Amino acid sequence: MVGEMVTADPSLWHTRKSQLRMDHEGEPDPRVVQIAGGDAEMLAQAARLNAELGAQIIDINMGCPAKKVCNKAAGSALLRDEALVADILDAVVNAVDIPVTLKIRTGWCASSNNARRIAQLAESAGIQALAIHGRHREQRYTGEAEYDTIADIKSRLSIPVIANGDITTPEKAAYVLRYTGADAVMVGRGAQGNPWIFQQITHYLTHGERLALPSLAERGQVLREHLQALHAFYGETMGVRIARKHVGWYLNDDQRFTDAEQRTLKQQFNALATPESQFEWMNNAMTHDATQRLLVKGSHAA
Repeated sequence: MVGEMVTADPSLWHTRKSQLRMDHEGEPDPRVVQIAGGDAEMLAQAARLNAELGAQIIDINMGCPAKKVCNKAAGSALLRDEALVADILDAVVNAVDIPVTLKIRTGWCASSNNARRIAQLAESAGIQALAIHGRHREQRYTGEAEYDTIADIKSRLSIPVIANGDITTPEKAAYVLRYTGADAVMVGRGAQGNPWIFQQITHYLTHGERLALPSLAERGQVLREHLQALHAFYGETMGVRIARKHVGWYLNDDQRFTDAEQRTLKQQFNALATPESQFEWMNNAMTHDATQRLLVKGSHAA
């Protein structure tokens, strides 16, 4: 698991968001911290600081497509400047004694698919592993990820290559590994609301068959633990707000409900304003009979 992206700008390290992301207490090994920025020395400084704070691997972000990141010449915007990429890779690798990895996209746009050259720069600089999202920046997360570029790069590098993009099922993970020859797959959005996907993929790759879906009791236990962790980490106000999108993802993945039922349950949960009311709703929703009563209640309210 790679930690949430940390800015390399030291003027922002005092903010609550950065402080939370740079606190690695209690995190399991290996602790991987992803840094983002557009200045080589700032990124090197961020790598040194996070290594001192307990990071065991530093990951450089050159894949984020978000405007607020690209507008600062960071994330996937860096792919447009190969000379700067080389400077950054050299600076960060030489700044720390722990492994440094890199995450990229296939390029900035369809006409500048330069991931192969970036990958070769990375290997030459001493990057220990390369993760590739199979889209260029302008695609963001639209369309289908293409794996030909990943397969081509894998065939040319000696360092591990990790394939990323649209890996949402165990079958897709197996297909991508076969097609690209990658050493591993990286799951992002496919884990939203379905933290069991990693267990499911491992089981499928090992045994060639689907693992049984988690029971309602297991889903309830994991979701309650997730909710408790969100409230503890973010505090009452932000925890309540952030929990709404996470519970929404769990409901999206719950095959017991139709689309209309999912909308009803989401509307109910999103209207709750305290941790206590969220837990009460959760306890009521974690049995079949109780969920049906909530749905009936929601339809009457509508």
